Amino acid sequence: MQRQLGTADRAARFYDQQVRSQLTSEMREFIGRQAMVFLATADAHGECDASFRAGPPGFVHVIDDRTLAYPEFRGNGVLASAGNMIENPHLGMLFVDFTHHHVGLHVNGVAHVYRDADLRGIHPGLPTDLAPGRSPEIWVHLTVEEAYIHCSKYIPHLEPAPRPATHELARPKDADYFTKPRMPQWASRP
Repeated sequence: MQRQLGTADRAARFYDQQVRSQLTSEMREFIGRQAMVFLATADAHGECDASFRAGPPGFVHVIDDRTLAYPEFRGNGVLASAGNMIENPHLGMLFVDFTHHHVGLHVNGVAHVYRDADLRGIHPGLPTDLAPGRSPEIWVHLTVEEAYIHCSKYIPHLEPAPRPATHELARPKDADYFTKPRMPQWASRP
């Protein structure tokens, strides 16, 4: 594709100047500030899945310049991302700063899924207070293969807002959101 569109030289410069085989200190600090990450996985047949994880800043724990770990808490039981990682351990992570520097960081590597106690046995310094009253069921441990910038050109500026209590939301429950007909009071408000 690069040859067809005439971008091979530009791409070669990008690989040479931007793509790293390990996290720089600036990348580690950036990850430590992030409260969300987008995940890209695929199963053994190449069927893709995109997902999102969030937590307090630093919930994706930087173990060292080649290793990250993040917790998985009890969810809907589907385990699409973790299931894909068992079949195909390649994981893509995209961290985006929407509020301050408007820049992103791609981190790609090989993931392994561990039970909480097993990974804590290997890395006892994992955080314990990520979600009050909840413990991770599993952890995803990523061995970094490459990390590189996602430029700021099209990253929108977003302002953090307080999250309303569930009973204050004028919308259906999550399980019904995309499956039930819309009522007029659920329509978006200007």
